[in-house]
Amino acid sequence: MASLPGVPNHQSAESMQSPLLGGYEEDTAAGTYGTQDSGTDGWQERGTFARQLSTLDGFALLISIVIGSGVFTSPGAVDANVPSPGAALLVWLVGGLLAWTGATTMAELGTAFPGEGGIQPYLSYTYGEVLGFLAAWTWIVAVMPATLAILSIVFIESIYSALGLNNSAAQIFHKLLSILVLVVISTANSISTKTSTRLGNVFVAVKLSSIALLMTAGITVVLVYAADHSKDLGGGDWHSRGWFTPRESVLPGGGIFDWTSASGWELLGHYCTALYGALWAYSGWDKANYVAAELSAPSSQLPLAINTAIPTIILCFIAANTAYYLLLPWKAVSTTDSVAVTAITHFLGRRAAIIAAVLICLVVAGSLLGNSFVVGRMTVAAANKTWLPQYLGAVGRLGLGSNSQSREIAEPLTNNVDNLSQEEPKRDAPSNALVLSAILSAMYILFGNFRALLTFNGLGEYTFFFLTVLGDVILRWREPYLHRPYKPVVLVPLTFAIISGFVVVRGAIFAPIQAGILVGVWVVGIGFYSGKKWRAK
Repeated sequence: MASLPGVPNHQSAESMQSPLLGGYEEDTAAGTYGTQDSGTDGWQERGTFARQLSTLDGFALLISIVIGSGVFTSPGAVDANVPSPGAALLVWLVGGLLAWTGATTMAELGTAFPGEGGIQPYLSYTYGEVLGFLAAWTWIVAVMPATLAILSIVFIESIYSALGLNNSAAQIFHKLLSILVLVVISTANSISTKTSTRLGNVFVAVKLSSIALLMTAGITVVLVYAADHSKDLGGGDWHSRGWFTPRESVLPGGGIFDWTSASGWELLGHYCTALYGALWAYSGWDKANYVAAELSAPSSQLPLAINTAIPTIILCFIAANTAYYLLLPWKAVSTTDSVAVTAITHFLGRRAAIIAAVLICLVVAGSLLGNSFVVGRMTVAAANKTWLPQYLGAVGRLGLGSNSQSREIAEPLTNNVDNLSQEEPKRDAPSNALVLSAILSAMYILFGNFRALLTFNGLGEYTFFFLTVLGDVILRWREPYLHRPYKPVVLVPLTFAIISGFVVVRGAIFAPIQAGILVGVWVVGIGFYSGKKWRAK
């Protein structure tokens, strides 16, 4: 093979591209990788899905996934673990910046390898197929089902909170209703890609409108008080206490925590826990990469979608949390997992809380739709790599059968992208993958709870986010001549790798049970992978 331009003759492309752990080969037949062509759009691949998504679709997908239940439910968990409201807002800012550094690094990888499967191909390319499989296995079996379960639980919990029904999460009827919501969303995603993206765009408008309503309520409180100090429509603390002054926190169980007596190590632990709450709210910042293969020009569209969506989300989250501190007494924020409904109830009364609950349910439904959309793509990519049974890679049909049988449905889409707007939505959804996701998510709903699933989800995600971004740094050293249409400064991935690595270690120490379960998932996955390799011999 000829040497790459600018590379010494003794250093071949093969030697530059060997994975750290070995065992990985490009597989164009499976639709994961193709050939690199700097004259067109970078890395060209043969994918299962048509290139029919725009920059706006990528932007909308990120907004739809990230602005979900987190900003309306996790502020209580963040506030309970920081000494002041000002510190809480800083945690939200740090969490957003961390998400942005991770997302821009993912944009670099996504434009260099715009294939299906998100972080799976990056890990396989850098470390070897075993780690790529393990990431896919963890996302499909643990992380994404847990995410869908959390969102489904929050959907019903918001309704219960608006009706004044508390401590209901353990009731079997509550769980069954959560499963019903999950089934409805999975069914909506099984219609077609166009249907999913159009519904997602509708939910984006609802999400931004909900944030705007909270901001309007907060601004109203400030303006009314500025005009007449005798009128305070909010909680009162916002103008009578220091935003960065340490105060006693009321814990969810009713206890009191005095921040002035906390040691440095104890403070660090609480701040890490608070950051977990914020990172859950920002969860989904990586998901645009999972549809990079469906963008018509990923090298330009993916970075643009990420670098417009993430700053928008950061501003929305900080504005919403500021509004909570304006609308509520500060001691109330840490004691609720439905802070948005609580804030609107305090501001406008019970009837308005029902309206707020409806809006939040629509927001959560949009996040459910986006996450369900993505997990189907993850499963198809893994099946195309033969990591999972082939029938899970089928699109446009439900039942047993390989992806090759359904590819004839997807290929006409590729050849007729320009005519899609004049045609009815085609059945190109990964139905088998969506059924698997719904079944696993229902099991998490039945046997899990919000707090435990939240920590479990974070540990699973950030372990592989850390490895992926670290891999980006390794590739910059190992393959400096790799075509990278988008390349942020190296400080960006380094910052994410250092902070996320610390968050993973600290989280595992803080939650050993969830960490142990995650290790168990990995052990089972490695056994599954080894068995498949053994049977293939």
